[in-house]
Order: sequence, then C-alpha cells, then structure tokens
Amino acid sequence: MGLVHTVGLVLHPQRDSVPAIDTIMEWARRRDVTVLGLPDEVDRIFCDAVAVDPQELAERSSLLVSLGGDGTMLRTMRLGAGRPTPVLGVNLGRLGFLPEIDVDGLPAALSAIDNQHYSIESRLAVRTTLPGDHEVTAFNDIALCRIPGDGLAGVAITVEDHAFVRYAADAVIVATPTGSTAYAFSSGGPIVSPTVRAVLVTAAAAHSSFNRALVLSADEQLALQVLPSSGRLAVEVDGRVDGYVAPGDRLAITALPDAGRVVRLGLTTFYERARRKLQVRGSAEVDGPGDLGAAEPRSHTAL
Repeated sequence: MGLVHTVGLVLHPQRDSVPAIDTIMEWARRRDVTVLGLPDEVDRIFCDAVAVDPQELAERSSLLVSLGGDGTMLRTMRLGAGRPTPVLGVNLGRLGFLPEIDVDGLPAALSAIDNQHYSIESRLAVRTTLPGDHEVTAFNDIALCRIPGDGLAGVAITVEDHAFVRYAADAVIVATPTGSTAYAFSSGGPIVSPTVRAVLVTAAAAHSSFNRALVLSADEQLALQVLPSSGRLAVEVDGRVDGYVAPGDRLAITALPDAGRVVRLGLTTFYERARRKLQVRGSAEVDGPGDLGAAEPRSHTAL
C-alpha cells in the first residue's frame, strides 16, 4: 500500500472542479483510497466523496488536495495548519502562485506522491488573537485596513517590547514570505523566498516620511498597537475580513514556522513562478529591447 490512504478535497466555490474530481475519484477507486470532502462542497457537485466536517477532514486526510487557485490553496493550508499533512495544489483556470499542477497532471502527481517521489516546501504562518478571543491564522498576511470614512490606519509597531515606528497608512500588513508576493508586494515590500523564516511589516500608501518595509526574524516578538488617532480598522486575514480593531487595541503576532507543507514535484521553482506571476523583467539599459522577454522561463505546468 502506498503513502496515500485518504484524500481530502477542498474546492473553489465557483470554478468547475468536476473533471479534476472525476480524475481523483477514478485514481482512488483503483487503489482503494478513501476520498473526503466538506459537506457544502461535495453536495453541490454530487460527487461520491464522503462528507465530513473541517476538523475531521484535516485529521483523517493523508493528502489534502486544493482545487482552485491561490485563495483555495490558502484555505486548504489553514484547514491543515500545524499538521504534517501535505497539500497538493491543482490550478483551475487563472495563473496562481501556490498550485503545483493543472488538471491533466493529476494522475501522475497522485501516483508520484503515493510512491513518495516528491518534496515538501514548508510554509510559515502568522497568528494573532482578535478582540473577543477570536484566534486567526494566515499563510499570506494579516492586514489592518482603513475603513472608508473612518480615518487612516494609525498603528505603532513594537519589536521585542521596544517601540520602533508609527505608521499612518491605508493599511499595515504583516506578511509571511508566502505573502511577500501578494498585498505586501503591491505596497512596495520585497520578494522573499518561502524558505526564509521571517515576518514582513509593510505600510500601504503610508502618509508619513518613513514608509519602508521591515523584515523581522520569526523568533522576534511583534505587536501592533492601534493608536488613539486611528480610525476603526478592518482586519483582513488572507484577504478576507475576519474582524475589527479600534483605537487602544493591541495585537500580538506570533510566527508559526513549518505550519504548512506544500507538495512540490520539481516542475517549476519559486523564482520561475515569481517571474511569470509578477511579470519580472530586466532593464532596457542592460538588456537589449528584444531581450526583455527572452529569459521568460518555460514550464510544463500552469501556475
């Protein structure tokens, strides 16, 4: 018997996942592998996967398969956060950073994983507790965002109990290396390899002279204090609003190394995916006009 005995499915809410699910179900039938899914998702498409709640899905699955894009992949990683279960991302439609394969690569990928012919890319997460003792975990970022009409995000950054900087901005973003290519990147932050154990702090549209991003060790204690001058702020966790903070609230941020385990089959590298997704190009001053697109990496799989 191979490594995979139970596959847990997590589906994109709109994209057509039926061809991918049919492929997985057929592969599973031939190997006597159980397929699990979340009730509202598997009932929506009438597949033969066994419906279980999120906790049971995370506990029982020896492999989690995300069918969608980056958002679905992040949700799958949050479901399995802190567990050794590997996550395989299958891209449905648009380009994504995290998925490893597209649908036609599924049979070969599942067999490779079952035979332990794959590698694991560990991913760091960040966690905090919102007012009301609501704990949240993010694999991309936790962002304190201005609510239109409520004033700027005024946030003081404290590292190791030492006050460092106060930002006045549209948002203050605490990102993982995974999230360095998302909201933090659009706010001027650096691209960080997912192998680095670090936390980024970036301000979006900073209204102050200091607008640089901070890169902190995952071991350093980080806290965000909402200043008296701040408006009420929405807290976005991996892009979705999960709560609110007000002046006087303080969020302690904890880094969780190795919180997620992403399957890699050696088809592309992080830098190839970054070049394609972010459309990284050289400079016309060092590359000839005809060379700017010449170094674009070739890949046998969609991102």
